[in-house]
Amino acid sequence: MNASAAALDIRFFRHGDGGTGQCAGERFLLFAGAAPAPLPTGIPLAVAEALPDLKAGHLLRGEREEHRVLGRVWWPGLEGGVSRPCWLAETLLPAPAGADETRTLSLSRAGFALAWITLSDKGAAGLRADASGPLIEELARAEMELCLARGFVLPDEERDIVALMTHLALVDGFDMICTTGGTGVAPRDVTPEATLRVIEKRLPGFERAMTAVSLAKTPRGAVSRAVCGTLGGAVIVNLPGSPKAVRECLGAVLPALAHTIEKLQGDPADCATG
Repeated sequence: MNASAAALDIRFFRHGDGGTGQCAGERFLLFAGAAPAPLPTGIPLAVAEALPDLKAGHLLRGEREEHRVLGRVWWPGLEGGVSRPCWLAETLLPAPAGADETRTLSLSRAGFALAWITLSDKGAAGLRADASGPLIEELARAEMELCLARGFVLPDEERDIVALMTHLALVDGFDMICTTGGTGVAPRDVTPEATLRVIEKRLPGFERAMTAVSLAKTPRGAVSRAVCGTLGGAVIVNLPGSPKAVRECLGAVLPALAHTIEKLQGDPADCATG
């Protein structure tokens, strides 16, 4: 989704290693209000007097710098301090050397934020390389504009899946969440159960489209219990675990994903004309 630009005055706190915004790829914490006290050392951070409703994928741009919001986290506090919510961001284009500590940056968001979650006990333990998660990102980028893509690997634990999907959709503000793995009938396959616990509106058309394309390839496609639905402003899609099945099933629903997200998030345009 596209968001119009707004302007924010942000103070970047610098440290002996060069400080926030001085290195491409550097991550920092963005706070609203006062800076944490005592001010931590070695942790890049920035502060704005107030922050609007940020989402993962928002861009902060200056004349010669650019940063991207990744998600919401909690600052634990130091020396008995109270925990505070803040945003994790990364520097894409560092500010020029000698830039003022306080700078006015524009805030904008174009495209969709994708989170993919690989559900695999072996993958979470580092015993299996993940091919399906990165493939989801590759296929999505080929079909639609992405402002951010982040990947996660979890074991097949229902409560962990529920917690992560809820956070990604309702706290971080991701637009689409695609899971891979755990959609069958094995004892540890719990992705559909976790998804049913969090979705607000089910998308049976998505599920049928994926089942149809799977059955066209193999009768074993009937075993899949993949669930699709919405949570907040996010569309959640369960995909099988194998890269081949991910390509087939995601391909069946990708052409409808952007439109679905736009309508979910309040697009008033008519769905059809003529």
